[in-house]
Amino acid sequence: MHAYIDVAVVIVVLTCTNLIAHFTTPWANIVTVPIAAVVLLAMVRRRGLGWAELGLCPSQWRRGSIWALAAVGVVLAAVLIGALLPITRPFFLADRYATISGALIASMIVIPLQTAIPEELAFRGVLHGTLDRVVGARGVFMAGSMLFGLWHIASSLGLTSGNKGLSAILGGGVAGQILGIALAVIATAAAGAVFTWLRRRSGSLLAPIALHWSVNGAGALAAALVWHTMR
Repeated sequence: MHAYIDVAVVIVVLTCTNLIAHFTTPWANIVTVPIAAVVLLAMVRRRGLGWAELGLCPSQWRRGSIWALAAVGVVLAAVLIGALLPITRPFFLADRYATISGALIASMIVIPLQTAIPEELAFRGVLHGTLDRVVGARGVFMAGSMLFGLWHIASSLGLTSGNKGLSAILGGGVAGQILGIALAVIATAAAGAVFTWLRRRSGSLLAPIALHWSVNGAGALAAALVWHTMR
């Protein structure tokens, strides 16, 4: 019963964190997720979760680093190919990364500190560890991935209208926005499954953090480069 309560508390805290981050003030959007991740970590440590259950055991750092480098290499190659191919280049035209300086700040500061590290700590660390005690590996993959997809509903609002490639396919109306959100949830749920697999395979949070950063960070840099080369 205590394990189920832990899972419920973690999910409630993540839900409230998401709502506060996206529907209150800009400052809340910056600090809420990192603070919540640290609070959740402290809470489950007091509830008895070990460092290994959280993917933070030092004995797994070397193995995690190897998997991290491999994951980053694969993503960088895929992003480079996507940015170079004419058929996929329009999907990199996200308005938020239209400048090199903005993309650099996002890639090197905002994404790792506000997104990749705290989200992986919360989902592949805390949520993973609490779910694993209750539902096992299959439940972690299914429930953890689904919750990670739902986590991105708020951040996907306006996604279609701010991306030239998606707007051309889905349109910028209400139906296009809804479809864009649905596709974002499906895509991030699938990404969550990959992050979970990498977490279990490597035994460390280093690998999913690196993969998460490379997907978002390299995508931001590629978007800025595509904006400037297509002018």
